[in-house]
Formats: sequence, structure tokens, C-alpha cells
Amino acid sequence: MASFPTEHVHAAEDARLILSVRDTKASFVEIPRTTSPTTNYSQTQASSNAPTEALKQTFSKTSVSATVSSFATVPLTTHPVAPSKVATSFASDSTMSGAGLQRRGGTLIGTARSKAFRSPEGRLAAAYNLISEGIDALVVCGGDGSLTGADVFRAEWPSLLESLHAQGKITQEQLAKHGHLRIVGLVGSIDNDMSLTDLTIGAPTALHRICEAIDNINSTASSHSRAFVLEVMGRHCGWLALLAGVSGGADFIFIPEHPPETNTWEDYMCENIKRHRQIGKRKTIVIVAEGAHDANLQPIRADYVKDVLTERLGLDTRVTTLGHTQRGGKPCALDRTLPTLQGVEAVNALLEATPDTPSYMIGVRENKITRVPLMKAVEMTKAVADAIAAKDFAKAMSLRDPEFLHSLENFFTTSTLYTEKQLPEEQRMRVAIMHVGAPAGGMNAATRTAVRYCIKQGHTPLAVYNGFRGLLDDNIHELSWLGVDSWTPRGGSELGTNRTLPDVDLGAVASRFQEHNLHGLMLIGGFEAFNALLVLNNARKLYPSFNIPMVHLPATISNNVPLTEFSLGSDTSLNALVDACDSIKQSASASRNRVFVVETQGGKCGYIATMGALATGAAMVYTPEQGMDLDLLRDDVRFLKLRFGLDAKGMSEGRLVIRYFLLLFPPSLFLTPNSFMYRSERASTVYTTEVITQMIKEEGGTLFDSRSASLGHTLQGGVPSPMDRARATRLSLRCMSFLEEHHAQLRAQPGRTKVAPEESAAVITIQGGALAWVPVQEMVKHADMKNRRGKKMWWADVKDLVEALAGRTALL
Repeated sequence: MASFPTEHVHAAEDARLILSVRDTKASFVEIPRTTSPTTNYSQTQASSNAPTEALKQTFSKTSVSATVSSFATVPLTTHPVAPSKVATSFASDSTMSGAGLQRRGGTLIGTARSKAFRSPEGRLAAAYNLISEGIDALVVCGGDGSLTGADVFRAEWPSLLESLHAQGKITQEQLAKHGHLRIVGLVGSIDNDMSLTDLTIGAPTALHRICEAIDNINSTASSHSRAFVLEVMGRHCGWLALLAGVSGGADFIFIPEHPPETNTWEDYMCENIKRHRQIGKRKTIVIVAEGAHDANLQPIRADYVKDVLTERLGLDTRVTTLGHTQRGGKPCALDRTLPTLQGVEAVNALLEATPDTPSYMIGVRENKITRVPLMKAVEMTKAVADAIAAKDFAKAMSLRDPEFLHSLENFFTTSTLYTEKQLPEEQRMRVAIMHVGAPAGGMNAATRTAVRYCIKQGHTPLAVYNGFRGLLDDNIHELSWLGVDSWTPRGGSELGTNRTLPDVDLGAVASRFQEHNLHGLMLIGGFEAFNALLVLNNARKLYPSFNIPMVHLPATISNNVPLTEFSLGSDTSLNALVDACDSIKQSASASRNRVFVVETQGGKCGYIATMGALATGAAMVYTPEQGMDLDLLRDDVRFLKLRFGLDAKGMSEGRLVIRYFLLLFPPSLFLTPNSFMYRSERASTVYTTEVITQMIKEEGGTLFDSRSASLGHTLQGGVPSPMDRARATRLSLRCMSFLEEHHAQLRAQPGRTKVAPEESAAVITIQGGALAWVPVQEMVKHADMKNRRGKKMWWADVKDLVEALAGRTALL
């Protein structure tokens, strides 16, 4: 446990947050407090009238402490900063500055388990350290143990202060001033084992590492016809094993919450894998969570599973234990954006805390940042472990998030080769599956899921190759269970896709529907697929063959389909953008004093540019929704001059401007030399990327120069992200259930002529953390048809947050 002396501590009159920097010049800019429990990013911006000269004059040399090595020593090793202030650090030591923090894995301030803090004496010492530093607010990022300790610390705080006062270690003034300890929890756990939140910080990145390993193993497993047993982390929670099984196309998984239902699980596993091998499958992947056990709580080890596969099935089997590689590497895009938003909400929760309010945990529901009572989440999490220990596995599953159970059902549906059809002959359907528009990550995973569900139920899955053009050319073929086996990790579109709409020849399209006796249609794509569904729905009165259930599953990197908060492919695209910008930022930082204008895709929707700016730390972002003009560009150039002018000479880092629209983003808020700018491709037809690049270069003079980078079709991604694969599986199965439900309703109609209701042509959307079906006609009311995007975007306020974090709002 190392610590260094603090030479200077900034005074704070209120609750304090913690910032650790070394040999740093820091300025503090007032930020208005928020009072609403709902995060409003526009309210957290720095004051726009902070004079630049005043900022320069407030810089002071500070010598700071070492990294934090345990929860108990946080007060000893950090500088306190009032939560009503923001500290902007311009540091030569990038280790402890904010430079490039988004792309660094692990924790730069260190972490450890503290035995001392578990004792009353340790907590008394921690309280004294906090009071000595004038700190009475803590943001605790850790697992259930850390959060439980934090809540106990808060409950004991008044008595701890009374004890310190009685011992003469603190004054009466200190006792009165710091009588309330404010605490908020952020859950950092790769196991994703905390209840009342969809995701914990680090879990998506760990899932990325696992799926990367599975993708790499797949090639050698298939080449040598081998079986691989992978052991992944998850002592009491099987989320990583489960989602890796869904996203990686595993044959079998073992998780703590749902052990094999039979005592002879070896027979059950071998029977499933044997069926796969009998139809020609050359590889076998089994995933074992480290806490896996059978129904009698006897551990199931990877080595034993290997022996079973080798001895009973004669498979050449290998064991791979991923271990701590799952914790390593740079964070994925989702582990950059969501924790940033959670951090903002954590500060708001501290500012609004009173002695009567509970300590909160900042959680996530889909893309919504939530506050839940900390101890309620901890108690529910511990209840899962207790239920497992009591062999009450049904209760353990019920205490998990509902999507956990759905994901398990999804895995069984897509990994099991059923010997018998689940539906009687009269209820079976002929389902056409088509990709429409531009390719996006997850399209193939969604198709694979739909095909395997169809085969399980007894339906006939018909692939329409090359969209509506292929339909007119009668390019339709039935897909098999084995034929789609390796589609999950494949990017692009295995069926082929284009932007042709059915109104190119509605009569011919209707004829093909009738010729192939289609009972259901599943369209996977972006705004073009939405338009195609609208055209087909409007033509039902003229063409009876269109009176079948039809569904649109949004898949587009632009994420521009109205109402839905996520589309397949958008997460893959964000990760591609993050990877590219990390490399560009490295170049910018090495070159010093450079601004990079990065052009993204996205059509007339600024989602990719905005969220990419948040994930990479961009300084500015230009979007089609906002547009561009000379006044805006003048202000942005002024900001860049002010920002570079504040950097230590020779120590500037590059900055990014992203233009997809155009997004301006510095590789690091606390850095200097090189900058990145993101520009959306449709931000402006006049202020092109080249024009902006040259303008910045000309205006930069001796302070900075400028370069441009167009990411183009690289943003469609190569290998789909695990989140896009898992989401594709989840949504595809819901789409198939929708088709079945409405097919049954049509069959129940009297007479031979069937009339499909409006609600039978719908789009599956994600809204406010839940799935919602929206009839395509209703979708039109929420769509900006001219600009091909929704009228309202949930991410619109994120742009203000990007600029506030970059310091633009404070300097201009």
C-alpha cells in the first residue's frame, strides 16, 4: 500500500469528490448544480462565461499522491474537489492525467481488497482520513463487497465522528460540517453479477475477450474436427458463459444458476453433441463457468468435461482456460459510453443526497441510467448465491434479470437439434427471410436464429437472396440447421442485400409471394426495410398475398429507424469507430499539435458520430440534426485556439473532430498536441471534410495543424460485436413468435379469404428498457421520412455532454 505526501489540497466548502494527478496544472470551473433526479446533460455543462485569462491565472502546481490501493486508503491518496466544480488537468504525466483514459483497461488508480476496513478500527481510521482531507462524499466503484462496506461505513459515520471528536482528533467545527457522509455506488464487475442492473462496468469488455477467443478457436476446431472446452469466469453468476454461448455459437454450457436437470448430465450432453456430429458438424464448443456445478452442488470442471467427450464420443478434445485475459485489453465501446453516463448520474446523486435518502447504486436498463437503493441490489445479489447454496435453482433464476432467463431459453433454442417438430402440421408456416438496405453486424446471427427456430417448430425457412431483386429473380432457397451453423460471427450479409424496394414491381412481388405460398415475412434491415414493410402493408388491399404477418427487425449502423433505441449493427459500428480513432489518436499524440477531422457514416442521423465522440473523448461533434454554418465553425476554431493555448509547450496532444455529420473530438480532454474531429458524411454539402480540415489548418497557425480521415465502409465492421449477436438472437426469436401469433389469428378467421389487421405488419423496437411492437403505419407518425430518421432521438443531449467534457462550454 503505497502513498505519497500531498503538498497542496484545494479547499472545498461542500461535499467533495476525488481527483488524483501528478505534476499537474489544474483549473476549476463552476458547474451549476442539478436538482432533478433525472439526468439532464445540458444542466451539467460548465458555465459559458468563464474567462480564459482567469482560468490561466488559477493554475497552480500540485504534487499528488500515489494510486489508490484499497478502499480504506482512498482519502489518503487523492485530492478533493468540490462536486460543484470540474477539474481540468493538463499534465505531462499521462499516467495520472485524464489523457486517453477511455481507451485504457483496468483501473489507473489501483484497486485491492482491504482487510483493515472490515474492522471498526479500520473504518475509524478511514473516517479520520476523510475528515482530515475535508471529504464527505464517496463514489465507490466495485463489487457487492465494496458496496456493502461503503453502506456500513455510511451508517456508522455519525458514531465514528463522535468517537473521533471524543478522542480530540477532530474539532467541533469539523464534526458539525461533515456530519453526513454521501455515498453512491458504481458496480465494477466482469461477472455482471449485480441484481437490478442489466450490465456492470467491465462485463461487456470481458464478453468481447471471450468471444474473440471463441472465434479464434472455431477455425482450428473446425479444421481438425476437434472439441474445445472453455472455462470462463463466473463464480456465482453464469452471465459470461451464457452470453458467450449465445454469441459464440456454443454447443453446450454449464452455469451456476441452472445446472443440468438430470444427475446423468454426461449422457444428456453427449447425446446433444452426438446429434450435431451425426449431421456433419465438425467442431464442438462447450463453455464452463468457473462456478459451475451439478444439481447436487458438485463442481463441474473443464478437465472432467474434456474426459467425458474424449472417452464417450471419441472426440479429440482440448481445454482452454481464459483466466485473467478476460479482464484485460482496452474497453469496448459500450464500456466507455455507459460508464460515462453513469459517472454523470453518480455526481448528481451525490449532490442531491440528504441524510434521509438511501445510498444509491447507479444501474442500467437498456440505455437508461437508473438509481436503485444500493443495499436492495446487494441483498438481492446475495440472495441468488443463497438460493444456489440451498439448491433452489428456480428461485436463483427468478432473482436474475428477466432477460437472463430469456437468454438461457434462446441458447437452448439455437443450440439444440430437436428430433421432433414442436408444432402440428396445420400450424406450420413457410417463412421468408430477407435482408434489405446496407449490411450491418448481426444480420447473419438474426437469420441463423430464425432458421433454427423454424426448424425446431416445423416451419420451412426460406432465404430470399439479394433482397427484392432476388425475389423477382426467384432466388429463393430453403436453409438447413447445419447450413447456418457458422453464421453468428460473420459480418456483412450472407443473403446479400440492396436498397431495392418492392414497389419496383408490386405485382411481380405479389406473384412470388403467392407462388411460394408464403405465410410470414421477416425483413432485416434499416430504413429501407421499414419503407419496404410500409409499401407492402399499403398494398394489401390490392394484393391478397400480402395479407400475411410481416415483421421488420431494425439492423443498420446508422441506428436511424424511428422509435427504437438500438438497431443491430450500431454497436459493431461503434466498436469499429473506437478502434480506428484509438489508432488515429495515437498518431495525433505522437505528432503533437494536430487536429484530426474524422468523417463517419450515418446518412442524416448523427448517432454514430455522437456516441463515438463520447466513447473516444472528442472535443466537438457535428451532426446532420444540428447542421453547420460559419458562426459555428468560427466558435469551434476559437475553442481550438484557446484549448491548444492552454497546453504546456511541446506537450500538446492531438484532438479529434468527428464529422458524420461532423464531430469534433480531442483524443483527450487533458491532452494537447493532437486533436480529432468527427464529421458525419451528411453534415453539410458545402462544409466538406476537406474544407473543414483546410480551414482548421489555416487558422491554427503555429498552434496546430490539421489532417483528415474518412472511415467510410470500415464502420460496417468486420466481426459483429457480442452485444449485436446476443441482441440479434433475442430480437429474432421475438419476431418469430410474433409471426406465429398472427398466423394463428389469421387461420382462425372464417372463409378462405384472409384479411390481415394493421398490427400484423409491425416493427420490433426497444423503448425505455422494454421491447415494444409498433404497427408500421404508427411508425410513420414518428418518422422524419425526408431525412430518413426518427423525429426524436434519445441520444440528442449526449452532444452537449461531449462538449462539456471536452471543455468547450467552459472556454467559450
